[in-house]
Amino acid sequence: MRWLSSFLLLAVAGIASALSASGNRLLVVLEDAGEKDKYSQFWTELEGRGYDISFESPKKSDLSLFRLGERSFDHVVLLPPKSKAYGPALTPNILLDFLKAEGNILLALSANTPTPSGVVSLLLELDIHLPSDRNALVVDHFNYDGVSAAEKHDILLVSPPKAIRPDVKNYFAGSSPIAVPRAVPQTLCATSPLLAPVLRAPGTAYSYNPKDEAESVEDLFATGQQIALVSALQARNSARISVLGSNEMLQNEWFDAKVKLGGKDATTGNKLFSKQISEWTFKELGVLKVGKFQHHLDEGKSKSNESDYPISELNPAIYRIKNDVTFTIELSEWVDDHYEPFEPPAGDEVQVEFSMLSPFHRLPLTPVGKTATSTLYSTSFTLPDQHGIFNFRVNYKRPFLTNVDQKQQVTVRHFAHDEWPRSWRISGAWVWIGGIWVTVAGWLMFVALWLWSAPVKQASIKKQQ
Repeated sequence: MRWLSSFLLLAVAGIASALSASGNRLLVVLEDAGEKDKYSQFWTELEGRGYDISFESPKKSDLSLFRLGERSFDHVVLLPPKSKAYGPALTPNILLDFLKAEGNILLALSANTPTPSGVVSLLLELDIHLPSDRNALVVDHFNYDGVSAAEKHDILLVSPPKAIRPDVKNYFAGSSPIAVPRAVPQTLCATSPLLAPVLRAPGTAYSYNPKDEAESVEDLFATGQQIALVSALQARNSARISVLGSNEMLQNEWFDAKVKLGGKDATTGNKLFSKQISEWTFKELGVLKVGKFQHHLDEGKSKSNESDYPISELNPAIYRIKNDVTFTIELSEWVDDHYEPFEPPAGDEVQVEFSMLSPFHRLPLTPVGKTATSTLYSTSFTLPDQHGIFNFRVNYKRPFLTNVDQKQQVTVRHFAHDEWPRSWRISGAWVWIGGIWVTVAGWLMFVALWLWSAPVKQASIKKQQ
């Protein structure tokens, strides 16, 4: 029976472990406990994925994201509060420290309650801008739900997001329209490499304050594709934060709800989208891991007497200029609950740099083999004719994928005195070698001619008497 109890313990442990690569401790900040049931399907789905959920009010006195200098939670879900702030335990600085500690945040906004100034300050630090008018929301007179928003047009029906670029993986694909009720508009800094729009507003949408009684809208905050309804940021340490313009997207009311778009009946895809955005935010998707990081002399080209170490040695600390080397890296991608071989999207490639202060080589890596959990990428090249301290570096940073920035330092020395090629192996030196031997041969001929030549007899001159 001991083996049966061990099996049950392992099964319970397997069920209790979350699918996230960074942990299963999830904090949900909800001020009004009575609204908890509105998101019951979302909580049930998260618990089914193995998360240990703690529901806390922002007003709780002993609430803290850190304990003894370490994270108390791995992920945080922030739902919009009724009051003007989340409280002293969830200030912008504390939330930024949580991101610096590689924690992940799912932040939901609401146009029904003014956005707290602390949230506005936090998003400004992340280059996400909200309208100065706290009552602004997004409306669209063409893409709205004809059942529940026939007059106000403030419940948008948006097509599932597409890849932001052909070479970027899309983790949010779907077929059903996504309902975005009463969303707070966001605009993203176009030059930030860390931000990515997940769900954009249709081209006919615009920001609007329903309390404004003017017949026309002036000084618009943003229009059309400028508005991000759902945005995502991945920090340089790969911590993630997703900002939903509408908290109602996560409520039961809009999970597989019946809507009408352009006179046609449809079913919303909010349930699938909420699963996808939470999977990405909590690092169940798009997490890369580096396995082997190796380099060595190319056995097919290098000779054993060209270096101070055997060819079979991996990751040597020193090379010689003009050595032929082979570099290999092993990459895996976390999908749901296990690692799989990583394959970059079509049109993209993993590269290796051999650099000092700047790259001397930047070469694409090609897949040379696969294991059950990883892909091996490799390339071969000749080291530059420059001695010094160099780095093998793989710097792979793409939207929605955790950052890979691995490097290893090596020394590249010059030729030793006995490693220079002999003069007769250098074709350019043959002229000089030939000139030397011609000079020697000419001198020997001159000496031989001098030694073996008889002296000239001079005629005697008779003196006249």
